[in-house]
Amino acid sequence: MSNLDRQAVPSVCGGRGFVVAEPVRELLSPRRVQLGESTEVRRLLPNLGRRMVGAWAFVDHYGPDDIADEPGMQVPPHPHMGLQTVSWLHEGEVLHRDSTGSLQTVRPRELGLMTSGRAISHSEESPRPHARFLHGAQLWVALPDAHRHVEPHFQHHADLPHVTAPGLTATVILGALDGARSPGTTYSPLVGADLTLTGGTETNLPLDPDFEYAVLSMSGEAHVDDVPVLPGSMLYLGCGRTSLPLRATSDAGLMLLGGEPFEEEIVMWWNFVGRSHDEIARARDDWTTGTRFGDVHGYDGGRLPAPALPQVALKPRGRVR
Repeated sequence: MSNLDRQAVPSVCGGRGFVVAEPVRELLSPRRVQLGESTEVRRLLPNLGRRMVGAWAFVDHYGPDDIADEPGMQVPPHPHMGLQTVSWLHEGEVLHRDSTGSLQTVRPRELGLMTSGRAISHSEESPRPHARFLHGAQLWVALPDAHRHVEPHFQHHADLPHVTAPGLTATVILGALDGARSPGTTYSPLVGADLTLTGGTETNLPLDPDFEYAVLSMSGEAHVDDVPVLPGSMLYLGCGRTSLPLRATSDAGLMLLGGEPFEEEIVMWWNFVGRSHDEIARARDDWTTGTRFGDVHGYDGGRLPAPALPQVALKPRGRVR
């Protein structure tokens, strides 16, 4: 999925100076962004005061939307650089096309993982015909410098490992959780998991104290470390935790995101993750006038134009001690 914000503003992200090195409970409110004709998303990352969680750099939550009489998701071909996109659905389907020739329908609880590396373009759309409801999350993972120029590729995994406890099923989307590891390729230590809890469940989820974590609420009523987290909001948890108390007052769906704090400072603008303003500007020019990002074949429509890039150069900050 793209960042379709026509007033995209560069963001400085990463660096351990932005990480809370102890357990906290910081509730993040979303910013509402219109995505295409009929899809509104709630943007949780980047957020004022909280830019990343581990290597997770971008989180959108959308739905559940009734799209029975709507076109649903319609995101024209657009570019990505320096990141991975994670498509995760609770309801509906998304048809993915990209410039490597991938064509894949992603369904609920299946992993659609696109590694942009040096450059890729893709489109996403609701199939025709499509299911009545659309509900999911779109997430980005920043690639570390050593891997951010890898060859672009797409992975689809319909069968993912699970961790279970009474009243809890955790599907491991990326990375590892409690000994279960996703088949999706990762380039830094992280975890992404989908948590399904039945009403009345009280449990503790094991965590890695070296990771920082956040929990996104997808549906239902749940308390995370005694904090009520409503659908479409996210609770940042900091580092230093060995377990996480969870309590569901109704059937609930959550997403656990975590990872080692991202050491490098990055510049993120529109659909690009780079290391300098000049690098971002070159990528924008390449999308506008060049062939670097390739072509997406089969999408019924033109590609997405790039917004204007602010002229003031934005550089990664020094560490905050």
